[in-house]
Amino acid sequence: MRITDHHGRLVAFLLLLAASTASAQQSPPPPQVSVAKPLLRDVTDTDDFIGRFQASEQVSVRSRVGGYLQNIDFKDGQLVKAGDQLFQIDQRPFDTALNEANATLAVANSTLTYAKSEFERVDSLVKSGSQSVSTLDDRRRELQSAEANVEGAQASVERAKLDLIYSNITAPLSGRIDRHLISAGNLVQADQTVLTTIVAMDPIDFYFDVDERRLLNYAETARKQGNVLQDGGGSLPVTVTLADRDHTKVKGVVDFAENTVDPESGTLRVRARFANPNFLLQPGLFGRVAIEGSNAYQAVLIPDEAIASDQNERVVYVVGEDGTVSTKSVRPGPKLYGYRVIRSGLTGGETIVVKGVVRVRPGGKVTPVTVQLPPENNDAPASSQEAAAAVEPSK
Repeated sequence: MRITDHHGRLVAFLLLLAASTASAQQSPPPPQVSVAKPLLRDVTDTDDFIGRFQASEQVSVRSRVGGYLQNIDFKDGQLVKAGDQLFQIDQRPFDTALNEANATLAVANSTLTYAKSEFERVDSLVKSGSQSVSTLDDRRRELQSAEANVEGAQASVERAKLDLIYSNITAPLSGRIDRHLISAGNLVQADQTVLTTIVAMDPIDFYFDVDERRLLNYAETARKQGNVLQDGGGSLPVTVTLADRDHTKVKGVVDFAENTVDPESGTLRVRARFANPNFLLQPGLFGRVAIEGSNAYQAVLIPDEAIASDQNERVVYVVGEDGTVSTKSVRPGPKLYGYRVIRSGLTGGETIVVKGVVRVRPGGKVTPVTVQLPPENNDAPASSQEAAAAVEPSK
């Protein structure tokens, strides 16, 4: 009885071992992956650069006359308009100088009146033969001298009036004024002492540097649009993203580019101009500018997670009708609408693996689950690192 039980247990164990071996020899099912067709969309490439806002106009306010500063007629940092009163130099010396000039002019006019009457009197005597011609010549010289003295005295009066006007210092342009750099009671030296500065706020300019390669692209884009980059590129639009919490975006146009590439850095300085009616933009602010790098073209777009690396090249996995996986080398471009632009390698008609790339191998089979790519990939992260990733990889 014991032998029979032992024999039965041995047979059961052998049957269980055989079943386990058979199960282990069965091949696992193909991995399940998500596949989709790439998006085809008309796009325009954009490039990002770092730049800084600068005032379109800036002036250092100086006095044209010297004297002691008497009044400061503005508040530090306020907005001013062209012609607004800013400072006043003590006017008493200029009033005195004007009175003296007027007195000198009155004497000169009196002398001129006398010289005219003498000339006319002698002239009548010469005509009647009662006076010599030489005497008439003397009176003519005296008359001409008196006329010149009047002109000089009149110029002195005009100069004194200008000095009096210049003692009231007004804003030469509209904009935001800085703090006053000198206090009332201090001596102001003509054309030397800086009293304050004013910067124009609307419009405002944004300067950034463009490298040689992309400069040629922009010039070609502008040429195809019938424009010239150096004289503003026509309506070449740009968008600047500010470094605030909301990443505020403002739109402007390129209106100037320097005429020489810097031989040391290989860059060209470009200027874009922005309307600034609410004075949100301030001179000195940094920003990231996005500028069109091409004309519109039809691009192949795929998610970043569909791109894998194979040594020194980027590849995507293409799924055939029978589920077999093959690889295709691709050349990625910039990121648009949350997708990566594929410069070359795909036509847009392929079925590619978009999720589960780590589970596939070239030549193997997969179980494809077809999904539809949305027009915009809003789940893609938007960060400054993406702009750097948009640069084509070097070969």
